[in-house]
Amino acid sequence: MAATAIPSTYNPLIKKIESGLSPFSSTQKFNRSSNSNRRIVAVMAPQSERSPSTTGSVKTAMTMTEKILARASERSHLVPGDNVWVNIDVLMTHDVCGPGTIGIFKKEFGENAKVWDREKIVIIPDHYIFTSDERANRNVDIIRDFSLEQNIKYFYDIKDLSNFKANPDYKGVCHIALAQEGHCRPGEVLLGTDSHTCNAGAFGQFATGIGNTDAGFVMGTGKLLLKVAPTLRFVLDGEMPNYLLAKDLILQIIGEISVAGATYKSMEFVGSTVESLTMEERMTLCNMVVEAGGKNGVVPADATTYKYLEGKTTKDFEPMYSDQNASFLSEYRFDVSKLEPVVAKPHSPDNRALARECKDVKIDRVYIGSCTGGKTEDFMAAAKVFLASGKRVNVPTFLVPATQKVWVDVYTIPVPGSGGKTCSQIFEEAGCNPPSSPNCGGCLGGPSDTYSRMNEPQVCVSTTNRNYPGRMGHKEGQIYLASSYTAAASALTGFITDPREFLQ
Repeated sequence: MAATAIPSTYNPLIKKIESGLSPFSSTQKFNRSSNSNRRIVAVMAPQSERSPSTTGSVKTAMTMTEKILARASERSHLVPGDNVWVNIDVLMTHDVCGPGTIGIFKKEFGENAKVWDREKIVIIPDHYIFTSDERANRNVDIIRDFSLEQNIKYFYDIKDLSNFKANPDYKGVCHIALAQEGHCRPGEVLLGTDSHTCNAGAFGQFATGIGNTDAGFVMGTGKLLLKVAPTLRFVLDGEMPNYLLAKDLILQIIGEISVAGATYKSMEFVGSTVESLTMEERMTLCNMVVEAGGKNGVVPADATTYKYLEGKTTKDFEPMYSDQNASFLSEYRFDVSKLEPVVAKPHSPDNRALARECKDVKIDRVYIGSCTGGKTEDFMAAAKVFLASGKRVNVPTFLVPATQKVWVDVYTIPVPGSGGKTCSQIFEEAGCNPPSSPNCGGCLGGPSDTYSRMNEPQVCVSTTNRNYPGRMGHKEGQIYLASSYTAAASALTGFITDPREFLQ
């Protein structure tokens, strides 16, 4: 067995080019009751061993992604490279791609055509919302008119742009809203007109971004032709240090395999560290697989997954797990206990460096938000650093909660060890800008009046997912991707700072 050892002082990782073994096998079916408790009932099908001599050849083992697509395509077995028509469980679109998708749907299926299933389409305005830009506002009008015309069950509308709280249906960033509203379920296929749809793979489902043309076809048929991707397996073991977050893990991985290292491949995350992660942290892992070129990312569903889903969905779901002898294209192993906080330097998510190596980089601003870094636990992490320091920030610090629920959490949930203070109180004491309306915000620039947009060539430490030129606005801006810990620590000093300076 050939293996390449990477020096543990920087990257304690072993890469194995061989077939990996998964600790999970078989499938379980979970029934969602409609009562208030919505208990999960787990039934594992009997797996009696039978001799090949009496039953014929044993079926070939499959990875989790292969199994999910096999179920969705009504096939007994799939291998990488197979092209299959897949039945889609959920299609999501938003205000940026929704109008284009709707236009294609009407062009190809007819002006009066009906969508294939009004309860399986989720439409979420979230990108260019709080702006006076007429074209951005028109996009929201288009998806609203279409949702009313088609009687779309899950359209999360916003009408009063002056006060997001006056819109009870409005949620915020689509990927986090999908999870919070119960649209993410193990074993299913979820497609969205956004590259970070892979976020939902944290639930043990196949989730990937598609273009408007594909989405228009799915709208009319509920199906899509997909090629089965080979799977890369990432085994993360070891106790997670108190100064690391999942953002550090995925930046480490992308820095190792490059932004092209997982092109049209599935990335499966397993190991004791992954099992210890919360659902929000698992979302962070899967959210950024596309930055490595990944088709999708998956984490095996477990008790943590089922606990998160309680009260969020009444639909049955059937988790899938990789067979013990499933074939993986490559396997990567990390000893997480030896990792250090990292950043991705401009202008690529794989431009990895240790945070402590960048201590001389002076910054102009900090941004905490987005589908990657704007969840409740991301803000709790930032508050933890501010609380430990007892200091005030040295640069403008923008806080953009991903959803209305996250915004409420920021103002209501006490931070452990704070004596009852909420994140919002700690942020105010630290001199941060007040938390803004939930939306994608400055993560991808947007219209010039977008809150927190980078309109000048500044240096920013951000909890977002991309740092290409112009990503957050100005083409000459420099974006350093980091965890909420590192972002908060950097806000306090005005330089890129290893959070261990405040968390030891």
